[in-house]
Amino acid sequence: MHRSLVLRATPFFIASALTLAAASAGATREAVPVLRIDTGTVTAHVSPIHAGLMTEEINHSYDGGLYAELLRDRAVGGEVLARADALGAWELIGKLPGRDNLALDVSKSLSNAIPASLRIDAVSASPNNRVGVANEGFWGIPVRPNTQYHLSFYGNAAAGFSGPLRVSLESKDGSRVFARAEFSLAPGGEWKKYEAVLMTDSAASVSADTRLTIATEHPGTFWLTLVSLFPPTWKDRPNGNRIDLMEKLSALHPKFLRFPGGAYLNGETVDTRYDWKKTLGPLTDRGGHPSPWRYWSSDGMGLLEFLEWCEDLRMEPVLGVHAGSDEIPVGPQLQPFVQDTLDEIEYVSGDANTKWGAKRAQDGHPAPFKLTYVEIGNEESGPTYDARFAQFHDAIKARHPKLQLIATSVIAGSIDSMKPIPIKSRMPDVLDDHFYLKATEMFKVVGHYDHYDRKGPKIFVGEWATIEGSPTPTFQSALGDAAWMIGMERNADIVIMQAYAPLFVNVNKGARQWPTNLIGYDALGSFGSPSYYAQVIFNSHRGDEVLACPPSVAANFFTSATRDSKTGTIYIKAVNAAAMSRTAEIEIAGPEKISQEGKVISLAGHPGDINSIQEPTKIAPVEQPLAVSGNIFEQTFPQSSITVLELHAK
Repeated sequence: MHRSLVLRATPFFIASALTLAAASAGATREAVPVLRIDTGTVTAHVSPIHAGLMTEEINHSYDGGLYAELLRDRAVGGEVLARADALGAWELIGKLPGRDNLALDVSKSLSNAIPASLRIDAVSASPNNRVGVANEGFWGIPVRPNTQYHLSFYGNAAAGFSGPLRVSLESKDGSRVFARAEFSLAPGGEWKKYEAVLMTDSAASVSADTRLTIATEHPGTFWLTLVSLFPPTWKDRPNGNRIDLMEKLSALHPKFLRFPGGAYLNGETVDTRYDWKKTLGPLTDRGGHPSPWRYWSSDGMGLLEFLEWCEDLRMEPVLGVHAGSDEIPVGPQLQPFVQDTLDEIEYVSGDANTKWGAKRAQDGHPAPFKLTYVEIGNEESGPTYDARFAQFHDAIKARHPKLQLIATSVIAGSIDSMKPIPIKSRMPDVLDDHFYLKATEMFKVVGHYDHYDRKGPKIFVGEWATIEGSPTPTFQSALGDAAWMIGMERNADIVIMQAYAPLFVNVNKGARQWPTNLIGYDALGSFGSPSYYAQVIFNSHRGDEVLACPPSVAANFFTSATRDSKTGTIYIKAVNAAAMSRTAEIEIAGPEKISQEGKVISLAGHPGDINSIQEPTKIAPVEQPLAVSGNIFEQTFPQSSITVLELHAK
């Protein structure tokens, strides 16, 4: 039997036994199991980038999510030309039947990337009848008092028409105007960019029952395209990110970002992959492309925006590159994709005097980004991946020998399928494992990496989640996730990186493609799931040394311990997934003397509990002081709970 499972005869229990022997009646306490932390034995060192983020365009993660653009179908082009509802999110307002008209016009294109525009024939426009277009954004446009919104659009006018055009941020029924601006169109029939700041007043109510309108009270014809509306963004970045979602990401203390995905990297076909070169430069050159999750991606979240996202949260980029497909033969036909990857690496990390480094500098970021990890493909299971990986591997290593190359494996949707795809032709530096399991399965595989071959490649668990709950995890899922994180932390010598997926979900009906997601939001608000808060407390309380500690002292009870080598702080993590509380004796074995003052941070609740827009912190961390009596003390862990103990050495 493992020594951690032996019930120790502490002075308390000896005294109890003597009392029982001396008395004719009485009861003794049940012996408690011992959780012994051996501070003299470091079993692993935690990678400095152990916990991070995985992201892709799914569930309106970018458009209608993190990417702060508030208007849907802002660039009238490829998407609306391909759809039955050719006008997308745009609607005609103030029309009289048979007279006013809104149409898609391919004869008036802004650029090659944006091949069409909106043509508005405002025949009946008058002071009593405005005619124009309206856009309700992504399930509403968030309006708040005393807030600035940056508006821009490209306009074009027919001969004899100059407007003016009135742009209004208003309620959907038009009865309440929150902010407005007016523009006179330039004559000459050429495209011109118009910009303004729409400022709401202090009386504006918080609402998403809103729309943006662009209309005229004078008859005539005009064209619009690339109509954009941005709220304040994180760090005031132009074309930037939504503040509340960035705040939630920052609280996770992520150390890396794996991007651009996922299925989003590969696309449904090679032609619909994430083509990074088409995401660079001004928005006039970004027409977007179809997402594999059945909606259009604006490509506003381009390669540089991903890198700036990393910069803003002090994360390392983990760059996913398209690896071709089984339909593309290895050799000369695959070589253009290999070269595309070499170009992308140069854009990210090359000096400004290289071809693609100069392009990055032209795009506004002269300094190269740090790049250590490049992942070749995503969830590749086809017969040619091994050979394709070899071709990419050799070309990249020849030019960038210090880059760490990640080979991807197939998704594990059950315990039986937890087998990585073999990469035989080249040894990858890192292997990317993906796991989506139920909570009961997660509990069974917590020790998955305990006996992993330490001579093989390091492991990046690039996607993992306990999939119970929709649109975000139940607390039962959080228990499974926390147990799985404990297993990865205990094996941090081999699991050098890990990231939950999917990261985001717009909770509105029609916005979701995946059932269980970490962070939920609508136009006005956002919330972290119980699984999110489990990661917040784990990532905020992790040392760089893994200490010897039993994996469990009872059924469905999982533990790990780490230490911060600089401060000496010890962090003990425990997941009690049982339907009863557990009491354990904590023994800190080693030269340290433990201070009486510590902390306990916990999550607890009913397994079926969820957080939501209405109850965003139904399950949230509770922090309390922890008074300990020395290096040996007892701690009770409530049923269905996630706990972190923070202990300080004197």
